[in-house]
Amino acid sequence: MFAAELGAKALTGLDPETAHRLTIKMLKHGRGPKVSVKTPRLATRIAGIDFPNPLGLAAGFDKNAEVVNPVLDLGFGFVEAGAVTPKPQPGNPKPRVFRLREDAAVINRYGFNNDGLMRVKNRLARRRKKGVVGINLGANKDSDDRTQDYVDAIAGLSGLVDFYTVNISSPNTPGLRALQDKAALEDLMMRVLKERDEKAPGTPVFLKIAPDLVDEDKADISALARELALDGLIVSNTTVARSDSLLGRAAHEKGGLSGRPLFAPSTKLLHEFYAEIGDVVPLVGVGGVSSARQAYEKILAGASLVQLYTAMIYEGPGLPSKILRGLPDFLDADGFENISDAVGAAHT
Repeated sequence: MFAAELGAKALTGLDPETAHRLTIKMLKHGRGPKVSVKTPRLATRIAGIDFPNPLGLAAGFDKNAEVVNPVLDLGFGFVEAGAVTPKPQPGNPKPRVFRLREDAAVINRYGFNNDGLMRVKNRLARRRKKGVVGINLGANKDSDDRTQDYVDAIAGLSGLVDFYTVNISSPNTPGLRALQDKAALEDLMMRVLKERDEKAPGTPVFLKIAPDLVDEDKADISALARELALDGLIVSNTTVARSDSLLGRAAHEKGGLSGRPLFAPSTKLLHEFYAEIGDVVPLVGVGGVSSARQAYEKILAGASLVQLYTAMIYEGPGLPSKILRGLPDFLDADGFENISDAVGAAHT
């Protein structure tokens, strides 16, 4: 990832996980670009947070909050670190991430590999405060009470992040997506919000959902989001679905598919959720974004914020600034003054 721009072309010949680790190491040592794209028209306020622009780096890249500030220097308006679990865990056996170059996609089955809550907490506590930073929360694979894992993380990271994301939609931890069921989800979110109100009052809590939802699931999540006045929904995580149109040799691998093939289904889901709750609960659109046009399409469909990750593997670290410089042209074409004016415009 970021190979050419970071002056490490040899990375492209390495397996994806090794390349990822080396990219993190290079960013730690200041070998990433520093970009400033200050466009007041792109500034927006969501869930009580002022974002300099709506484009964020999705969870999964900076799993252990090692390079939060260098990533923000790429031009992102916010970054979401993690996923972090209470206890450290190695994740699933290797190999567990596969490039599908012909499809501009990736399949991963990492399984929440991370350094654990305490080490991530210490890194966040030591970093020089800058920008908007969130943390993606997961549950340990061997946990007896996965809901309690999320509650513990809320308390443990209090005061260190600008928002929390409850991730119950990864396909790589067996049984995790069962927490999207109505009763389980209601119990989870009520316990999480209670802990938030006690330990981190005012800190927004977002819920990240899967793209592989049936209509009943969508209705239940929409109703609960309204009832609990959630601060936001992130739509969506990776998919376990596989289209016959995939060309990559690794298309048969198990895990979550991200990148270009996810754009259409995740944007359709985003459109559906905005139609149900967009006037009450802000939405974050993620899945397959690789251009300013696609970021704008997410916004028109109902996203107040947009995230990307996989496209950076193929497009490099110049992608965020390219997208941000392109967005005002779309605003001009449609007669919008500010990016927030365009949110959900496809529904009018």
